[in-house]
Amino acid sequence: MTDSADLTTLGFLRVGVVSPELRVADVDYNVRQIGQALQAAAQQGCRLAVFPELCLTGYSCADLFYQAFLLEKARAGLLQVAAASEVSGLAAVVGFPLEIDGRLYNCAALVSGGRVVGVVPKTYLPSTNEYYEDRWFTSGRQCQAQAVTLGGTAAPFGRNLLFAADSMPECVLGLEICEDLWAVVPPSSDLALAGATLLVNPSASNDLLGKADYRRELVKQQSARCLAAYLYAGAGSSESSTDVVFAGHSLIAENGVLLAETERFRFTTQMAVADVDLQRMKQERIKNTSFADGQAAQVHRLIPFVLKPSVSEAAPSLKRPLSATPFVPADLAQRARHCREIFDLQSTGLARRLKHTGSRQVTLGLSGGLDSTLALLVTIKAFDVLGLPREGVLAVTMPGFGTTSRTQTNAETLARRLGVTLRRISIREAVRQHFADIGHAEDAHDVTYENAQARERTQILMDLANQVGGLMVGTGDLSELALGWCTYNADHMSMYHVNAGVPKTLVRYLVDWCADAEFTGEVSEVLRDICATPITPELLPLGEGDKLEQETEAAIGPYLLHDFFLFYTVRHLFAPRKVFFLARQAFGAAYAPEEILRWLRVFYQRFFSQQFKRSAMPDGPKVGSVALSPRGDWRMPSDASAAAWLDEVDALKDD
Repeated sequence: MTDSADLTTLGFLRVGVVSPELRVADVDYNVRQIGQALQAAAQQGCRLAVFPELCLTGYSCADLFYQAFLLEKARAGLLQVAAASEVSGLAAVVGFPLEIDGRLYNCAALVSGGRVVGVVPKTYLPSTNEYYEDRWFTSGRQCQAQAVTLGGTAAPFGRNLLFAADSMPECVLGLEICEDLWAVVPPSSDLALAGATLLVNPSASNDLLGKADYRRELVKQQSARCLAAYLYAGAGSSESSTDVVFAGHSLIAENGVLLAETERFRFTTQMAVADVDLQRMKQERIKNTSFADGQAAQVHRLIPFVLKPSVSEAAPSLKRPLSATPFVPADLAQRARHCREIFDLQSTGLARRLKHTGSRQVTLGLSGGLDSTLALLVTIKAFDVLGLPREGVLAVTMPGFGTTSRTQTNAETLARRLGVTLRRISIREAVRQHFADIGHAEDAHDVTYENAQARERTQILMDLANQVGGLMVGTGDLSELALGWCTYNADHMSMYHVNAGVPKTLVRYLVDWCADAEFTGEVSEVLRDICATPITPELLPLGEGDKLEQETEAAIGPYLLHDFFLFYTVRHLFAPRKVFFLARQAFGAAYAPEEILRWLRVFYQRFFSQQFKRSAMPDGPKVGSVALSPRGDWRMPSDASAAAWLDEVDALKDD
């Protein structure tokens, strides 16, 4: 599943943006450099390559653009590049000057399969400061031509062209040129509304102090605003430096994320390559009501073009940033910022609920595990923000048949050091009485045995909340909600669910961040030990020497995998085949394909079958782009069938 053909079936298109070595006004030399770059791009598995503005002649030709000889060389050069597209098997976008009816236009042409597919003129001509393009060129708005003859063949011409790939329905290409992107309403916005998923910009933006950062953000933001991939190819350092310097800054962005960029200030050809996910862009648009409500300002002509399979014999891995922990940033500084933002969102949500209800006390089950610890820390922050005494937080430890001395000690130590009210209420005898009442053998360690303990704990917390006139704060997290790894009407229920938006892989980092940024001393030491404690519900009796007989991930699979599945299933709505492919790319040798498929099947089976729990979940703050509240992000019938998803997972075993 790693060859380019399969990448295409999953919606990926490998593209390259090129800043070629060139000579100003030497078309023959420039054509050779472009041809070599096409071959290099083909060897990397690319199917589309984008070159800079006026790259056939060089952008900085100035009054040489008046030379009919240069213009004829550019026309001939374009046909040579078109021929090279047939040899390399790539489609390409190149910039060149074109004369029509006595006026000169700054144009970009799409070539593919040995022919010129279409030509788009530049709309906005910069003529301030170091720029004076309207000395030579005319805006495309002033040209009424619908076609141009090149090499005896007519090619579509105009600002309203869209190019549709014959072999990839998701690939619709729209062209704008350099300054067009800087306009108040860039042409690419209209092109996106008309259906373009892949926006292309051949550019010749010179470099100044700080301009690269601005350009990078501009490209990222336009890709986000248009829900598209954006390819920006910048002119390189071989352009004339009479008054300005060009750096060869080329970028590939997708929906606000930078996928790749070239190294600047190099005299040799530079290329950045990435796999853009056009299927994802189509899906993002389907669920984005603002995009759906948008209307293109003009009617566009849809021009088909040949998008050939990659000629590369290699089976390359996916070329795009792909984290095994999509909820957890790898960059430590960014992770710390995320943790603070999430912690503030959680605590503010709870503080608002306390203000609304007039509550000055809460109850919370404290097990010594990660989730209840985070819930306690969030509650402490909310109380501090409101100026409420911490004694109003009633933390209850409720040892049962599987409670370890480590978690019990950590819970009690943490509560004391934080200054909250601590109560220890054993549930063992109450649960034994319940077993006797319903006629359940205590040595039958089944779901009834486990859930009876969970429900007893919830009953205690709810009744204590009534007793003190406060709220019961829930502790379960987003991953548990996704998998239904919670007991219905037990830990599934609360009066406010502070962790409902936080996935398990992020909970540990939040607690660890709190140990560094929010607390000190013995509190920090306890928090770090809690982070090192195995994840378990502690519902089965302990073995010899307090040995755990129950670990969550051994039963339902690694949360690292499940959070990955959750992100790509809910955030990006990908099918099982694509989720599996991405998981193999992200985890490499860490998990065998068979193991990934095993837990992927568990994920879908539980995600569908446990929806009834999410349909009745209490209020809780949304903190990230993935949320499962039935009142907000995720509306799903409780009796939806998982059959189609499970069938596809099973089919993958035979691939």
